[in-house]
Amino acid sequence: MSEFRIHHDVNELLSLLHVRGGDGAEGYIDLLQKHRTPYVTTTVSAHSAKVKLAEFSKTPEDFLRKYEELKSKNVRNLDPLVYLLSKLCEDKETLQFLQQNAKERSESSANATSTTTTSYTLPQTSTKMSMQELDELRKKLGNVTASANAPLPAEVTRKMLRDKHNKKNPTQPNPVFPNWVYDRPALLGDFITSPPPPGDSAVAIGTMPLPAQEQALVEDLLFVLVGVDGRDITAQPVLGRQNRSFIVDSTLDMSIKELVNRILPVASYYSTITRFIEEKSSFEYGQVNHALTAAMRTLIKEYLILVTQLEHLQRQVMLSLQKLWFYIQPTMRTMEILASIASSVDKGECMGGATLSLLHDRTFNYTGDSQAQELCLYLTKAASVPYFEFLEKWIYRGIIKDPYSEFMVEEHELQKEKIQEDYNDKYWDQRYTIVQHRIPSFLQKMADKILSTGKYLNVVRECGRDVTCPGAKEVLYTLKERAYVEQIEKAYNYASKVLLAFLMEEKELVSRLRSIKHYFLMDKGDFFVHFMDLTEEELKKPVDDIVPTRLEALLELALRMSTANTDPFKDDLKIDLMPHDVITQLLRVLAIETKQEKAIINAEATDASLSGLEAFSFDYIVKWPLSLIINRKALTRYQMLFRHIFYCKHVERLLCNVWISSKDFKLYSLHSAKWFSAAFALRQRMLNFVQNIQYYMMFEVMEPTWHIMENNLKTASNIDDVLCHHTSFLDNCLKDCMLTNPELLRIFSKLMSVCVMFTNCMQRYTQSMRLDRLSLEQGTMDGPPTQSEHAEEAEKKRLTTKLLAEHADILQSDSSFEATISKFDSNFSMLLLDLLDKLSIYSTNDCEHSMISIIYRLDFNGFYTERLERMAIERSQKASV
Repeated sequence: MSEFRIHHDVNELLSLLHVRGGDGAEGYIDLLQKHRTPYVTTTVSAHSAKVKLAEFSKTPEDFLRKYEELKSKNVRNLDPLVYLLSKLCEDKETLQFLQQNAKERSESSANATSTTTTSYTLPQTSTKMSMQELDELRKKLGNVTASANAPLPAEVTRKMLRDKHNKKNPTQPNPVFPNWVYDRPALLGDFITSPPPPGDSAVAIGTMPLPAQEQALVEDLLFVLVGVDGRDITAQPVLGRQNRSFIVDSTLDMSIKELVNRILPVASYYSTITRFIEEKSSFEYGQVNHALTAAMRTLIKEYLILVTQLEHLQRQVMLSLQKLWFYIQPTMRTMEILASIASSVDKGECMGGATLSLLHDRTFNYTGDSQAQELCLYLTKAASVPYFEFLEKWIYRGIIKDPYSEFMVEEHELQKEKIQEDYNDKYWDQRYTIVQHRIPSFLQKMADKILSTGKYLNVVRECGRDVTCPGAKEVLYTLKERAYVEQIEKAYNYASKVLLAFLMEEKELVSRLRSIKHYFLMDKGDFFVHFMDLTEEELKKPVDDIVPTRLEALLELALRMSTANTDPFKDDLKIDLMPHDVITQLLRVLAIETKQEKAIINAEATDASLSGLEAFSFDYIVKWPLSLIINRKALTRYQMLFRHIFYCKHVERLLCNVWISSKDFKLYSLHSAKWFSAAFALRQRMLNFVQNIQYYMMFEVMEPTWHIMENNLKTASNIDDVLCHHTSFLDNCLKDCMLTNPELLRIFSKLMSVCVMFTNCMQRYTQSMRLDRLSLEQGTMDGPPTQSEHAEEAEKKRLTTKLLAEHADILQSDSSFEATISKFDSNFSMLLLDLLDKLSIYSTNDCEHSMISIIYRLDFNGFYTERLERMAIERSQKASV
């Protein structure tokens, strides 16, 4: 059972029991995961648990009757459930809680009923109900109950199965027997119940001498044993799945009647088996049931031969009832087992793997009874032949040919092309799935390997390559499971090897992943310098004004001008303009199924003014079968990482541009340089923060994690391992780059916003200074300057610099630039401290040790240490209060 299934079941149980408070579901899930073992409830423990529950129950007979009924229907997980209930009965505290909970639930439901429904009172009658009327009422209620629990008619069942199949396979409708097969009861081989002909004035058998009674009864029994009514023994009509009962002439001598009643169960078994064979031979019930009925039909033929021989013997030597009992007795056990199996398959509505599970369990249950076990083994072997044919086609060629939906693996109509388009597409997980109730119990342990084997071969086959397992042998049912387990293991190893070699060598999976790493994880530095230089002006525009074809052309130019030109897969790189910025996208993903999701989805107005830089991302074209590994979900994770780093690169370039433009201020001898020094110091702190964050993400997270994944891929034995390693790589990168924690993500987003606003402020100021300088420096010189003009120009520059310095001081004092920079400084410092504080908490409490290196990098000289310690003390004091 997966962790998600455990989580779901625990939440459901807590909601049903109205449990509130405590650690919630997580605490119970951790306990279950810790104490989970591969223990399988044995027959012995199930038997003792059944006895214990029967003793605990107020109506043990009803409990045992229900248990046997469910057992006869081959209900899965019945024994583990009984075992669990027996353990609950031993825990008095749990029992008390459950009883209290049941009482509260019944009271609440009773209150709800009383408030929502109208109460009715029975009218008072002057006379009491007589016993006869009471008996009639009881019979009517019994008939209603019996009709409600009665099984559907065979015709309705067949139609339902046929419609179900035709809906799933509209191009391959089920063949149907003609109606006359069912309309002629004489063809069925079972009793034809009809009223006795009128005017039958036969002598009552009780008035005849004993020898004559015996001979008459022998004749009748030989007819009844082959499904034909006798003169003094007649079959009763059956309703649904009831066993056939018989009426014996009441005037018959008691001694003879006793012998007759001993032999009649064989006729009842024959009737049950015949009805089962005729019903399950219809196409709708599947090939496994067909094979089972064919095997039963063979055994019934032997039984009929025996009865025919007895008839011949009767004509020759006049059989007595004792001799008939002597000859029929060895067959009685066989017929009983066949009838029991037929009833169980019928009651459980078993098909395919469910039928084989029932037969396998019966075979093992008869250990110690060699004759019964041999009979069940024969039936199981015969019934398993078509199922193992499905299995062989699946594990040796990756093909499913299952016209009646009997095989454990079910195919779903999914298009592999959508795996590159749909983020939630689950082609690999949902194209072929396991159907639990179709798994034979003897293949339960191998179910996952069987599923994977066919899936691997199917992928290679869909790529146009012929795949057939070289060591393919016929799979046969045997009590020694190791025989077919070895065949499945060999097929699995071959399929794993073939698909892995196909993806790694022919499709160059690792080279593809390296190509994606070059672009999405910014592995090629010179390419990004060229690309950002070329697209800087274009990406500053609003996203609606950007021409994608122009960006594609600039991307092509940057690829050709850099070392990325040597990448053979560079033509698969594409441009993608996203509808949201990276922070919004990440928060939407992280808020799925939480209270914040609705708020985030509704708050989409900010995306209306999205710039090209905020919307920009790469996309990558991946074709089948590599799209199994590099699917849309994986590419979306790559895009999140790329957009995160790309935006950091953009902020770094903005800060570097501020540094370049601020060099002009060195020409001015300002009266007050305090504002400039504070601004330059803040710019340097911001640049140090952004560069260290980038270094951490690229060299301390992505690169080591990539090398771990590459080494794991070398030792991978199947495609599922490759999927697991690749997904683990992306998950670890997202987690360690702070992209899976909404709290850290919001703080980081605010820090980036402060940096961008600071650079905008500085650029506006620089531009105003440059405009003033241009207006002061405008001249009207014609021709080459003379010596006097040189002197005049130098004097003009000196005066211009002096005026600009005075203008800068006035502008700084008038516009409160010092206060603005101080506000930027305080906001940046506060957010950075908050980030470092949260990182220290997560790195210690949640064991996210990789994040602690950010603290060491940003606080390399202990500048923030004192304030972080003070914040930690305040937090601990609040927690203690």
